[in-house]
Amino acid sequence: MAKEASANFEIPVEMREFAEKSVTQAKQAFDSFISAAQQAANTVENQAASARASTKEASELAMRFAERNVAASFEFAQRLLHAKDFKEVAELQAEYVKSQMATLTEQAKELSKQAVKIAGTPH
Repeated sequence: MAKEASANFEIPVEMREFAEKSVTQAKQAFDSFISAAQQAANTVENQAASARASTKEASELAMRFAERNVAASFEFAQRLLHAKDFKEVAELQAEYVKSQMATLTEQAKELSKQAVKIAGTPH
């Protein structure tokens, strides 16, 4: 009798349609979730790459400035070696200090711009 009852058992059409609709909706919700998660991961990856690139640019800029400053110092030292008297040494020193102050001011502006660029990178 139990076999006959289970053999004759049928799921009503409305219930089957409801179940199919529920599964379809659940799959759509899951697909939307996965898509949003992938988009979020891509956004984070792009932001990290942008931050790395900006940081690398700042580092390269600082190295170029350091190289220029060292080169200017060596050039100044060479000029001092060829100075004829104390007056010329004083003039060379004044010229060097004035030139370096202008250079350092410009370099600070450039590094500040780079820092703003890094800080402005979306997080």
